[in-house]
Amino acid sequence: MVRNRFNERKATQVAARFLKAADGKLEYLSVIKLMYFADREALLRWGTPITNDRYYSLDHGPVLSHVKNLIDESSSSFWNQHIAAPSDYKISIVKDPGDDQLSVAEEKLIDEIYEKNRALNWWGLRNKSHELPEWKNPEGSSVPIEIDDILRAAGIKKKERERIERELEGYRAMDALAVD
Repeated sequence: MVRNRFNERKATQVAARFLKAADGKLEYLSVIKLMYFADREALLRWGTPITNDRYYSLDHGPVLSHVKNLIDESSSSFWNQHIAAPSDYKISIVKDPGDDQLSVAEEKLIDEIYEKNRALNWWGLRNKSHELPEWKNPEGSSVPIEIDDILRAAGIKKKERERIERELEGYRAMDALAVD
């Protein structure tokens, strides 16, 4: 399955939207789970995820690989200029990253995902993510989750999965032509 380029600015804006909905602070594992749920739902609804991150099954459920790395590392990245490093397992907004990368539909989806899950703490979100059919217990390691794994697990037929793959390939080609 084709992978488009990860959009750190957009991922930061997604995280910030979840953080704002939670009064500015959440457990970082909650943010990762909520972002996974949002990417997954966008893929199922529209045929494309929001962040274009890579997904992995870890012991505590699916994660967005680049987002997890941004949380774990201290750098001068866009993320770290706007989202504070974890303190007591929580992250918060240090500076508003804006929302220019998010469409109105994506903002509504992020808000919907938050509302559906707002009563769950990180452990509840972890348990919910373990119920997703694409998650495989890595038994202390990690297992990649491909976009096709998510689509198949959701019951998307092969012809539709192939259409989505062609469309994502088109986006990847356009992305390769884009100038930063």
